Amino acid sequence: MQTARPLTGLRVLELGAYISGPYAGGLLASLGADVVKVEAPSGDAFRRGVGTDSHYFVQYNAGKRSIAVNLKDPRGVELIKSMLPEFDVFIENSRPGKTAQLGLGPEVCHAINPRLIYSSASGFGDGGEWRDRAAYDSIGQSMGGFYSVMSEAGKPQLSGTCVGDLITAITAVVGILAGLVGRGLDPQGMGTLTQTSLMEAMSSLTIDAMTQYNEIGSAPTRQSRHPQAQNFCLVCKGGDAVTLHLSSSQKFWQALTRAIERPDLAADTRFTGYYDRMEHYFDLKPIIEAEFAKRTRAEWEERLIAEDVPFAPVLTMSELAQHPQTEWLKLLEPERDGKLLVRPPMRFQGERPTRGFDAPEVGQHSRELAAEFCGPEEADRLIADGVLLQHQVKEPA
Repeated sequence: MQTARPLTGLRVLELGAYISGPYAGGLLASLGADVVKVEAPSGDAFRRGVGTDSHYFVQYNAGKRSIAVNLKDPRGVELIKSMLPEFDVFIENSRPGKTAQLGLGPEVCHAINPRLIYSSASGFGDGGEWRDRAAYDSIGQSMGGFYSVMSEAGKPQLSGTCVGDLITAITAVVGILAGLVGRGLDPQGMGTLTQTSLMEAMSSLTIDAMTQYNEIGSAPTRQSRHPQAQNFCLVCKGGDAVTLHLSSSQKFWQALTRAIERPDLAADTRFTGYYDRMEHYFDLKPIIEAEFAKRTRAEWEERLIAEDVPFAPVLTMSELAQHPQTEWLKLLEPERDGKLLVRPPMRFQGERPTRGFDAPEVGQHSRELAAEFCGPEEADRLIADGVLLQHQVKEPA
């Protein structure tokens, strides 16, 4: 049987920054891979000037090793090339053509190691008129249609988290794992180039909205799916809220009318069947909202459970972190040094991979990694010449 770290023995070189590349590498590290983070001597920008005190840097980079290399120096590039034969995966998330300009494009890397899975994540792909445009998370959400789907018609608004970067990382990992499986099935064991982008990855989150657009012939907005899903987000007495999702099942609608003690709604011809409720959703919505304002969330939870109505409390992040189901699932590492790490969202044989909190300082492992590939003397020479940065451990005061 596999363990909860099924990628143990896999080696990954990550030339990533900010979120999408580092989170992809972080997921692989959480699953057991030896991930070596290739950083400039100045470090990943997400260190934000405070190194491993950055909550964001630790979240996406815990469990990796860091080699800090000046890739503007040809000797730095040659060092990375010398490492490639011993690695299975190469991850980069820069603008198209940047790694090729450094001398580390997919053609060069595959010539050195034909078994390599080369993963590239960009903003808009490696062609088209948007190829060279700057792309950050919010740009991807906007260009990918997510903001329009999550906003009221004519009132575009930002979302509350970095959805684009995160789904790009997850998409990259899917491509990497598919590439590894394909390499294992290929008689010659050849690697591949797997590519994604913010814009492509966002389609995984808007696929239902695109289907809806095709069905209804108009661009969906935040409320377009609500009549179809028969869902409601309802504020209860006291300010807490719950979400209902009735879908098309008639039994859930009937259960709700019992829970709110409104048998008259079950008899109302506007709401009799699924398509009736779909047509008159915006007549039903204020009625349901008024009923839920009469009782606390705790009271509604008891009633909804008793009638088997599909619902969930609207949890804040603090509530989610402390929720009993989160604890049972072991989704979070116990807090340490004020930091809270999220574990990988999957289990193996019932066991979830755990995560160490230790994220590398810039160049913490430069010498040991360089010595492995070019020998200790050359590693020391590269450090002395400024090609490599070796982190200096501070002595206790």
